[in-house]
Amino acid sequence: MNEQVKELAERLLHTGFDMLTERELRVLTRIATRIHISRDVHAEFEDKLTFGERLADKVAEFGGSWTFISIFGLLLAAWVVLNSFILLTGAFDPYPYIFLNLILSMLAEIQAPVIMMSQNRTTAKDRLAAAHDYEINLKAELEIMGLHEKLDQLRTQQVTELLRTQEEQIRLLTDLVEGKRDR
Repeated sequence: MNEQVKELAERLLHTGFDMLTERELRVLTRIATRIHISRDVHAEFEDKLTFGERLADKVAEFGGSWTFISIFGLLLAAWVVLNSFILLTGAFDPYPYIFLNLILSMLAEIQAPVIMMSQNRTTAKDRLAAAHDYEINLKAELEIMGLHEKLDQLRTQQVTELLRTQEEQIRLLTDLVEGKRDR
């Protein structure tokens, strides 16, 4: 199999076997063995996530939704109404809502790193998908190059055969013309 990969590397990539990157070697090996290269990278990535990573993704997903913004806005409005108008004399957090500011600061302190972790994983997943796309594109390009080589070989064969046939026809015509002259 290594001989096939070496031959493909020299023929299609115009490089030696030792000069191949790991990715190119993997693609050429799959071409040589006629194995498909596409796979579901999203499922592969999701299968490797830990419980904490899945939880962080769900928190980030909810924290960046209109549902969260709506609920949070309603809770803030209720807090202000409760402490400003309903509990006029016994408000547990009167204006300027210092306790509310503390809770919001703590929520932001927890939510920001969770969202960053989720974004980092999304970036890693995108990188994995881009690498996979590159491998598929490389394989497609190499397969197309191989097909072009085969078509060029066929065309060269056909042209050679056509020239041979024409030479034979010219020879026969020449013999025929010379035969009529002799009569």
